[in-house]
Amino acid sequence: MEPLPKAPEVDEKSPESKDLLPSQTASSLCISSRSESVWTTTPRSKWEIYHKPIVTMSVGGAIFLFGVVITCLAYTLKLDRKYLTALKMIGPAFLSLGLMMLVCGLVWVPIIKKKQKQRQKPMFFQSIKSFFLNR
Repeated sequence: MEPLPKAPEVDEKSPESKDLLPSQTASSLCISSRSESVWTTTPRSKWEIYHKPIVTMSVGGAIFLFGVVITCLAYTLKLDRKYLTALKMIGPAFLSLGLMMLVCGLVWVPIIKKKQKQRQKPMFFQSIKSFFLNR
């Protein structure tokens, strides 16, 4: 058998080692990211999970109803022409803005549910994933 080549000592500087940058492991990347780490498993309440879409849907619904009221008033009240044109422009704008926020909140809920299911995968798959990421 051939003897294995001797590994360079710490004091020895090879030209290849100067080119190498310090590697980042998966755990250091997760720490620097803004998203939640897969290794933290602190239980969160339903309110902590769903409060952003609930607030978005509530604000969107309120803006939508405000737009409905203004639009109805614009077409039912007998006002001066300049007020009437302003109400007829502002009402549909609030209608569309409120509807857009309401739909964004409604779409956000299934996305969060899907993310929660992905986080609840068996520990086996997470250990395999972390094994390959730490190489």
